[in-house]
Amino acid sequence: MIWVREEEQPDCCEVWEENWETVVMFMRLQTQWRTTMAGYQGLDYGAAQWLMSLYHVEDPVTMLEGLQVMESAALQELNRDG
Repeated sequence: MIWVREEEQPDCCEVWEENWETVVMFMRLQTQWRTTMAGYQGLDYGAAQWLMSLYHVEDPVTMLEGLQVMESAALQELNRDG
């Protein structure tokens, strides 16, 4: 996981079944971060839309909402001082 500092990575993690597809899509987007000199700004939603189309996501609104929850948590870690 590129968004968690190595010393803080758990040995494993549990993903609830209802969240699995969102986690997989988030991992597909792991190289699609928008950045500035100030740090990470967020995921490239154009890339997210393309991947959702490519993988025939049935409910893109729900997928995007799940990705935004994960994105928000990741941004807190990516842009944390320390």
